Amino acid sequence: CNPGNPTGYLYSRDEIKKLAKIVKKYGLFLVADEVYREFTYDGREHYSIIQEEGLEDHAIIVDSVSKRYSMCGARIGYLVSKNKEVIKTAIKFAQARLSPPTYAQIAAEAALETPKSYFEAIKEEYVSRRDILISELSKLEGVVVARPQGAFYCIAQLPIKNADNFAQWLLEEFNVDGETVMVAPAAGFYATAGLGTNQVRIAYVLEKEDLIRAVHILKEALKAYPG
Repeated sequence: CNPGNPTGYLYSRDEIKKLAKIVKKYGLFLVADEVYREFTYDGREHYSIIQEEGLEDHAIIVDSVSKRYSMCGARIGYLVSKNKEVIKTAIKFAQARLSPPTYAQIAAEAALETPKSYFEAIKEEYVSRRDILISELSKLEGVVVARPQGAFYCIAQLPIKNADNFAQWLLEEFNVDGETVMVAPAAGFYATAGLGTNQVRIAYVLEKEDLIRAVHILKEALKAYPG
C-alpha cells in the first residue's frame, strides 16, 4: 500500500526501484494498492510502480474510489496492469462474479469529474489534522509516534502491554464526561506474530477540535488504565 495504511509511509522512487530489481530478478509480480496516491504531504510526490521501466509484465495496481472520493460504502475498485495475461485472467474472474451495485457505479462515474482543486483543499486539511494529532500525541508521556507522509493514518506506540485489551477497556469501561475513543490495535497489521502488541492505529479523519479532544481522552485513559 503506497502511501501506506496503517503507517502513512510513502515509498520513495529509490525504494520502488530497489523493489523492481528484486521483482525482475526472481520473476515476481509487484502488487501495489495505490488508493491513497493523491494524499501525499510535505512536498513529497507519489511514484507509481506503473511508471517504473521494465515492470510492464510485473506491475499490478489495485485501486478504488472509496478513499479518494470518501465513498467507503461504494464497493467500486479496479485493477491496472500492462500484462495482457493478467488482465485476461482478471476479466474471466470478474465475469464469473456478480457486478458491483448499479448506483455505486453511477456515483463512481460522476466522482471522476471531481476537479483537482478538491484534492488540493483536502490535502491541506489532512496536513493540518495530521500536524495537530502528531503534536498532541507527542506530548503524552511514553507515547511514540512517527510523522505520516501520506494517507490519513498513524501508528502510535503506547505505554501499555496489550493494545487489544486496552481498546476493549476503552469501549466497555472508560469515559470522560460520557465520551471515549476507539482505536485499532496494530498487531493485526503485522505479518510477524508478537509485533505491534503495544501499538494502535489512529485515523485523523475527524475535525481538528475533535482530534484534540480525542487525545485528551486518550491521555486520561492511559493514566487510569489498570493494565
